[in-house]
Amino acid sequence: MTISSYEVLVMGPFRTLYLDMNSFFASVEQQLDPTIRGRPVAITAMENEKGCCVAASYEAKAFGIKTGTSVPDARRLCPGIVFLPSRHRLYVRYNLRVAAVLDRFAELERIRSVDEFQLGLSGEATTLPGARDLVTSLKAAVAAEVGACLRFSAGIGPNHLLAKIAGKLEKPDGCQWLGPENMPDRIAHLALDDLPGISRKMRARLEAAGITTMTRLCQLDPRHARAIWRSVEGERFVRALQGEHIPLLDTQRGGYGNSKVLAPEFRRPQEAYMVSRWLIEKATARLRRDGRTAARFTLQLAPMGAATIAGSIKCAPSQDTLTFMRINRGLWRAAWPKIRHMKLAMIGVNLTEVEMLSNRSGDLLRPLRPGELSRAERASKAADFINARFGAGTISLGLNQPHPGFFERG
Repeated sequence: MTISSYEVLVMGPFRTLYLDMNSFFASVEQQLDPTIRGRPVAITAMENEKGCCVAASYEAKAFGIKTGTSVPDARRLCPGIVFLPSRHRLYVRYNLRVAAVLDRFAELERIRSVDEFQLGLSGEATTLPGARDLVTSLKAAVAAEVGACLRFSAGIGPNHLLAKIAGKLEKPDGCQWLGPENMPDRIAHLALDDLPGISRKMRARLEAAGITTMTRLCQLDPRHARAIWRSVEGERFVRALQGEHIPLLDTQRGGYGNSKVLAPEFRRPQEAYMVSRWLIEKATARLRRDGRTAARFTLQLAPMGAATIAGSIKCAPSQDTLTFMRINRGLWRAAWPKIRHMKLAMIGVNLTEVEMLSNRSGDLLRPLRPGELSRAERASKAADFINARFGAGTISLGLNQPHPGFFERG
C-alpha cells in the first residue's frame, strides 16, 4: 500500500473502519479442511440437487457461481466443484474469534453481520497512513490467530456508510478509502442500487425524480432526499454519502419470528403443521429470553404454485408457548380446506405487538399483578431452563417436528 504525499497532507479525519470477510463461509470450511484449499467450493442450504448455493469460494466465483445459483447449474458451470452443507453455528463461532482479535487493536463498535465488522478509529488511525497500518496489522493477526484462509476487504471512511461502500470496492483482500476528497468520482461507476440501502424500488423512485447517476445522488439536497425517500432516512443517507458523521441509530425489535423453506419430506400439510409448532417453541423461547410479551400471532403458508395464505390473530400480551400454539392450530384449521391437498414450499410464524413484560398491566380476574408471570408462563420458562442445561429439545410442549436448516447447523 503506497501513500502519496497528497494523501498524507489531506486525508482525514477518518472515524470508521469497515471489514468485510471474503467468501467467509467457504473460507472457514477451507481453513478446517486443507484438502479443499484452492478448490472451488459452494455452501448449500439443502443437501440435495434442488437446493441452491448460499455462498461460494473465490475459486468457484471465477466460474460464475454466486449466491442463489442452483446446485445443478453450479455443477454444470464447474464439474469439479465441492458442495458442503451450511454450518451456520460454526461460522458464528469463527465470527466471534475474528471479533476477539479485532477488538484488541481498535474499538469494535458493531458486529454488523456474521461476516462484517465495524470498528471505530482514534489517534493515529484517524489519518490515512495510520488507518492503513492498522488494516495491515489486523490482516496479519487474523491470519495468525484464526486462520490464513480468513481474509477480509477493508473500507476506511468518515462514517459507517462511506466505510462500508469503500470495503466493497476492492475484493478480495483489498483496502480502499472514501471521503470528501475523492467523492463522488471514486464511486461514479457504480449503479445507484449498488449502494447498501438502495433497493431496486428505491432506485426507480430516484430515477423518477431525475436522479439517474451516482454523481447526481451525491450532490442531492438532503431535504430533497427526505421527500424522495418519504422518510428522514433519506436525508440521513445523503448526508452520510456527503461525508457527514451520521451515527447508526439503535433499532427497536418489532417482533419474533421464524420462517422455513421446507425440505421435500416436510411439504405435506400434516408434516408442515408439526414444523410450525417447532418454530413457535423457538420464537417464544427468544421472546422469554428478552423479557418480552407479544399480543399478535401471524401464520404464513406458501403453497407451491399458489398465492401465500396468511392469517393473524390478536391476543392478550403473553409469552406462553401454549397460548400461541392454540392460536396456530386455529389458523391452520381455517386454512385447511385450501391447503389439504397441496404441498407447501414455506411456512412462517411471527409474534408481534411486542412490549416488555415489566410493562404489562395486571389482571384482577386471574389474578395477576403487573409484570407478573402467569402459571403457564412459569412452566414455559422452566422448560427453557431445562433445555438450556441439558440440550435443545429435552422438553417440548407437545409434539413437533424439528427442521434444522441453515441457522441451526454446525
